[in-house]
Amino acid sequence: MVKHIIIAGVPRAGKSTVAAMVAQRYGYQHISMDAIIAGFEACFPETEMVTFSHLPRGQVLHTISRKMAPFLQAMMESGEYDEVGYGMAVDIYQLLPEDYIKHIDPAVCAIAYFITAETTVEERFHLLKQFDTPKDYTFFESDERNIATCQEIVSHSQLIREQCQRFGLPCYETSRNRAQVLQGFVDSFAIAAGC
Repeated sequence: MVKHIIIAGVPRAGKSTVAAMVAQRYGYQHISMDAIIAGFEACFPETEMVTFSHLPRGQVLHTISRKMAPFLQAMMESGEYDEVGYGMAVDIYQLLPEDYIKHIDPAVCAIAYFITAETTVEERFHLLKQFDTPKDYTFFESDERNIATCQEIVSHSQLIREQCQRFGLPCYETSRNRAQVLQGFVDSFAIAAGC
């Protein structure tokens, strides 16, 4: 069985849900990198891990991804999970396929991306509203701000899909039949991961 798995993708595509399902079913420890990044930003604002306020919006995902990939690899190399039979099921938004390929050993860590590329901005906004909870930052944002966020999410989904195709990485579209796609991934994970 692969030691670790990263569940990456865009907000409200189901990455946290599926990471928790994989962790529960196969014994991994679920880790939310988005929560860790937010903690770094709160305690060490000089890192600008979340906002990168000095950069244009279009560059933020690329910048955070380039920083997070080696950070994740360092977590895996820490030896923290060497003496136990399980590893990490990490969910993260800010990790592009190009940086996974460049920095992370696929023999130690599998990856799967969850996106919503086959949707309009309006449909994506509906998904956001459907799955938003008070635990999500978007829950407290204005509709106008969330529509702008949805435009970005659709664009990021399309970028991730293109990179997954280029690098041969698994990518799951969840804009329709979300629950079935997530359950199908969890059910097939044992085969794909060599469990």
